[in-house]
Amino acid sequence: MTLQDQNTARDENDSSAPRRTLRGFAAMDPKRQREIASLGGRAAHQSGHAHEFTSEEARAAGRKRHARNGPTEQR
Repeated sequence: MTLQDQNTARDENDSSAPRRTLRGFAAMDPKRQREIASLGGRAAHQSGHAHEFTSEEARAAGRKRHARNGPTEQR
């Protein structure tokens, strides 16, 4: 059930409830949301604020994570 469906159901059941509508990003077409997010990602990379893990950095992070949790459990 989407937020709009919930709001519609609530409005039908309780006329005193405030009506909420989707605004901003939530009201946009998903394709348009992806376009805008993509622009933000590109800008972050161009300005040097984005980080991409190298294979070695990813391996080190995995080792840290598994060391912190101890041995794996049998399922």
